[in-house]
Amino acid sequence: MSLIQVKNITKIFGPTPQKVLPLVKNGMGKEQLLAETGHTLGLHEVSLNIEKGEIFVIMGLSGSGKSTLIRHFNRLIDPTDGQILVDDQDVISLSIKELESFRRKRMSMVFQRFGLLPHRTVLQNVAYGLEIQGIPADQRHEKAEEWIDAVGLTGFSHQYPSQLSGGMQQRVGLARALATDADILLMDEAFSALDPLIRSQMQDQLVELQEKLQKTIVFITHDLDEALRIGDKIAILKDGVLSQVGTPADILTNPADDYVTDFVRDVNRARVLTVETVMQPPELRITHDNMEKALSEMRKRGEDYCYVVENEEYRGVVTKDELVEEIAKPGNTPSLFDYADSGETLEPDSTLEQALPATLEADYPVPVVNEDGHLEGVLCPIEVGTVLTPPDDEADEATIDQRKECDTAKDMPKAS
Repeated sequence: MSLIQVKNITKIFGPTPQKVLPLVKNGMGKEQLLAETGHTLGLHEVSLNIEKGEIFVIMGLSGSGKSTLIRHFNRLIDPTDGQILVDDQDVISLSIKELESFRRKRMSMVFQRFGLLPHRTVLQNVAYGLEIQGIPADQRHEKAEEWIDAVGLTGFSHQYPSQLSGGMQQRVGLARALATDADILLMDEAFSALDPLIRSQMQDQLVELQEKLQKTIVFITHDLDEALRIGDKIAILKDGVLSQVGTPADILTNPADDYVTDFVRDVNRARVLTVETVMQPPELRITHDNMEKALSEMRKRGEDYCYVVENEEYRGVVTKDELVEEIAKPGNTPSLFDYADSGETLEPDSTLEQALPATLEADYPVPVVNEDGHLEGVLCPIEVGTVLTPPDDEADEATIDQRKECDTAKDMPKAS
C-alpha cells in the first residue's frame, strides 16, 4: 500500500470553480477554459502513488502545476475535485483542528526562500517546530543541536540567519523540517535559489541523509538534472496534466510522449543510468569445476568464453582457447573454480560513465558483481552504446547487428 495516494486531483482557479468543473470533466482544455470562463486550470485529474521511504520528484516547467500539486498534500490549497490519502486518511476531509495536528506531526516543509525567522538564532529556528509541538525547551534544544550537526552546521547554533550564506540558511531550513521527525518531507524548489556548487552539495547531502533516515520526500523542481540525480521516482507535469511517472531509467530510456522525449534529449545519460539498468544475463554461466565438461558446453553453445560461479559466488571468466590449452597439458587439470580469472568486474550501482572504460577495454561483456560477490549480469559495450544514443538517432546496420548479438543473451538458458 502506498503511503501517499493522489487520486484524480483537479484544481481550477477562479470565482466559481465548481460551476465550471463539469466543462473540464467533459474535455475542455486549459486555453479554452480561460478564454470562455475566465478560470485557470491548474491541475487536471492528476493521480500518483508515493511509496514510503522514497524520494518522489515532481517536475515540470513554470506553469506546469508542480507547486500547486505539492500544496495540496498539506492543504495549503484545497482541490476542486479529487482526494489526497496519507495512510488511507483523507487529508481533504480533515477538520481545522485535525489538519493542524496532521501538519505538526506528519508533514514538514522546506521552502525555496528558506522561510527562516530573522529574529531567531539558528538553534531557535531549528527548534521552532518542536516548540509548536509543546516540547520542553531543554529537550527541543538538545534535539535541534543534533540536527544542526547532522546538516553540517556545527558551531553555528547562535548565529542569526543574516549572518549565514544562502546555502547555510537552506541547511537550517532542512534541519528545522527534519527536527520534527515527521514521516513526510515536502520540498518545494528547495535548492533552486542556491548557486550551482552549493546546490550540488545540498543534493548530495539530501541523498546522504535519506540513506540514513528513509523519510518519504516529495521534491519539486524544474531542473531535470536535479530530478534524475536525487529521485527514486519522477513525475513530469505539463500544463497541469501528468505526462509520465517512472524511475530515472524509465524516463530516459522509455519517454512516454514527445514532450518527455524533448525534455530528456540533452541529458548526459552516462552520468545518470547505472550498470544495473543496462546489464544482461550472461550468455553462458558455469556452476561446476570440471574443465572438460565446461569446454564441451562452450563448444555445444558456440561460445568463446563463459562465466564461472561457485555456490552463487562469482569466480571469474575462462575462454575456450584457455581451456583447450590447459586440458592438453599432461597431468590432472585444475579446478575450474581456481583457474577462472576474476579480472575486471563492475558494481550494479556504478554509472555507465564509470563503467565505460572497463567495458570498452574488455574482450567480452564485463561481469557485474554485487557486494555479496554474486554475479548479477554482464555489461555489453554495444548495449551501452545503444542506450546512450538519443532515441531519434538512427543506428547503422552494423551497430544493429552487434546489438542483436548482445540481445541473444536475454533468451538463453543458464548452464550448470
